[in-house]
Amino acid sequence: MTTLASIPIVDVRAGGPVRHAIDGRARAQALRDTCVAWFPAGTGRLVPVLDALARQWLQRSRSPYVHEVRAIAETLGFAGVWLLNGSYQWCCTALAREEDGVPWLARTLDWPFPGLGRHVEVTRMQGPAGDFLNITWPGYVGALTAMAPQRFAAAINQAPLWRRTRRPSLRVFDLALNAASTLLGARQIPPDQLLRDVFETCRTYGEARHKLETTPLARPVIYTLVGCERGERCLIERTENSSATHEVDTAAANDWLRSAAPWEGRVGGGKTFTCSFEQAADNSRMRREALSGWRGCFARESFAWVVPPVLNHYTRVAVEMCPASATLRAVGYELLPGLELPQQVTLPCDVAAERAAA
Repeated sequence: MTTLASIPIVDVRAGGPVRHAIDGRARAQALRDTCVAWFPAGTGRLVPVLDALARQWLQRSRSPYVHEVRAIAETLGFAGVWLLNGSYQWCCTALAREEDGVPWLARTLDWPFPGLGRHVEVTRMQGPAGDFLNITWPGYVGALTAMAPQRFAAAINQAPLWRRTRRPSLRVFDLALNAASTLLGARQIPPDQLLRDVFETCRTYGEARHKLETTPLARPVIYTLVGCERGERCLIERTENSSATHEVDTAAANDWLRSAAPWEGRVGGGKTFTCSFEQAADNSRMRREALSGWRGCFARESFAWVVPPVLNHYTRVAVEMCPASATLRAVGYELLPGLELPQQVTLPCDVAAERAAA
């Protein structure tokens, strides 16, 4: 029987992500190696080239954290740090809803790279607005999933793909053109680094919502946000310079709530990259509807909602958060050899329970 690892809870309020990377150097190297190993044979040698492109882009962007990425890259001394911090989220599923009048946020992160579930950590961070908890990895400076107790919690989903074509065989072509457009032309802040800035500087749900709705971004993104009071939950669909906010239907996957060509729902969750335009949208819709239709209770049935199709080929992390009760739980998953679906590879991490025990 395999012994499950514990998810580390690391206090980096003094030193931030740079200290986290220095102290977690071995873990950062292990994660980098497992991610590079996912690429087809020979293409891993492109990592230094992609790293250089990401460095050039981030240095031109309006990110307040470039100095941290630079310090981490210089300290760790291997290629991939800039690429990690310039990469974009894969496909995820999220839900903001209320239980007994209290907002909760649940989400999975679905990325193809092995090791993300095994090496996930929870860091205690701080900013002028107060402390917060960030689900992250050594060497990464942004925020994808985080909670500030008694303030708010939020998560990022990748937005749908802007298509210039409709053929499945040309999807890679569209991905490449979109990436080139961002790397060569975008100067705004990356969405994940804006989210970290929000946790550092916003004291209320209202302040966080306004900043996420109005700050110009380098790429489209979907934010899910919850506060502590009844009615404080929303879904924010962002393009670079516009936003649409939903307060009733607050489940997200990787398409707009109202699908619209030429946007295409992401091909997350399945093992094939050759599905049709319509199948890609259906994949996102099925995950969103499955999670929003779950009738259990996050407070009492921890992670019972992580089942297909929400649990899929690429699921690496699942998280439950309630800022009103300062509850944050996380668990890591990996796709093990010979299995069709990822399996739990960490013990569930319950920050509130560990704080009470201490």
